Amino acid sequence: MKFLTGAIVFGTLAMAAAGASAAEVVRHKIPGSDFPIAQAVEVPAGMTTVYVSGALASVADEKAPKGSVEAYGDTRTQTVSALQSIEKTLGGMDLKMSDVVKMQVFLVGDPGKDGKMDFKGFMEGYTQFFGTKDQPNLPARSVFQVAGLAGPGFLVEIEVIAARP
Repeated sequence: MKFLTGAIVFGTLAMAAAGASAAEVVRHKIPGSDFPIAQAVEVPAGMTTVYVSGALASVADEKAPKGSVEAYGDTRTQTVSALQSIEKTLGGMDLKMSDVVKMQVFLVGDPGKDGKMDFKGFMEGYTQFFGTKDQPNLPARSVFQVAGLAGPGFLVEIEVIAARP
């Protein structure tokens, strides 16, 4: 009888584990808002999380002075470049931007905007990748203004966490 009970318990646990691994990421919208981030994201048991290091922009203008904002571009340009870099990194691991569940964004105050972060410029770049018709999955996200990044001229650094089934 103990063997039968153990087999039933094991079978029930195995079915529960199989059901858990088949579960999907749940993205909770911000109530009453169409702002393109999730209020929260649930990653079910059985999924692997992948932590992607911060990405910076590539040089946008080779003729601009090395290490200058002009070399890397404004906040929008740097956002697009950093997200393209993340997209490439994820692609190399058979993941997509739609698998991103959490994002942290670090913005340096733009010298052309009295040292204030260019949130509007960031959003113009961000919404090319998230909340689109082709890619509606939204990550939970934080945006911070920081004093500086790894080198002069950088206005944007973005790191993400993705979930793999």
